[in-house]
Amino acid sequence: MKRFIFGFIIIILFLALAIGQCNNTAEESDLEMASFYSGDVELAEKEEIIAEPIQEQTIEKKIDEVGESNMDGMVRLPAHIPNQLLSRTAYSLSYNKETLCPNWVAWHLTAEHSNGDWARSNDYREDYNVPVPRATNEDYRGCSWSRGHMCPAGDNKWDANAMSETFLLSNMCPQDRSLNSGLWNRLEMDCRNWAQKYGSVYIVCGPLFYNKEHETIGMNKVVVPEAFFKVILCMQGKPKAIGFVVKNNAGTKKKDQYVNTVDEIEHITGYDFFSSLPDSIENVVEAYSNINDW
Repeated sequence: MKRFIFGFIIIILFLALAIGQCNNTAEESDLEMASFYSGDVELAEKEEIIAEPIQEQTIEKKIDEVGESNMDGMVRLPAHIPNQLLSRTAYSLSYNKETLCPNWVAWHLTAEHSNGDWARSNDYREDYNVPVPRATNEDYRGCSWSRGHMCPAGDNKWDANAMSETFLLSNMCPQDRSLNSGLWNRLEMDCRNWAQKYGSVYIVCGPLFYNKEHETIGMNKVVVPEAFFKVILCMQGKPKAIGFVVKNNAGTKKKDQYVNTVDEIEHITGYDFFSSLPDSIENVVEAYSNINDW
């Protein structure tokens, strides 16, 4: 009898253990399924949010917190990249003491600032706010590369000082002459047109260095970029963004063949653009770009 009771107890314990394991397995499966579907729910919520008109208050608030023209909150760099932040009248930039070029230059171009009465100043000069060695006009003399603006003079006809500061060499990179006067110039004009059309746009651009060895110019060895990027964000109505990557050569293709998403340019550069935006907006606008939307 004792053996029978002992055996019965063993069977009961075995069944209880088996039922517990089944419950644990079901709970784990439920968690995995919930996790799988939560992404779809989150995406649906993002699409619902992005479909509503969103004003610039969110992004403007971030800019106001650090100063009217200081756009450094718009870009995050990997920690290993030399990064000296400089704020100008119309733009901000991250300077790289190793390439003697900016990592990026960012500005908020409004419809009011897209035109003006001030003539091009052409006062190219070295920037004494960055350490030596630094780019000088002598570095560009006699070479085949032009002094390519990142924040263009054409965006700053509204103010004499803003115009003059675009000619600081920290705002420039060695750029193919045909690119400077061709496709790059057309992109700059497009941005001014978009600022007038939508009221304002946010712009970030800079050089790309992807070769193992880079050409340099002048005694100070200013590094010549292999390409350039430009990303544009519009917050009027339904937010949208678009990016461009162009090689540092003459290039004859139409600009729509250089279109990239912001996500793709983040992958190329390692930078995080427009990080001040709520994730629900940033993740959507950076994943899609279409020149026909502009």
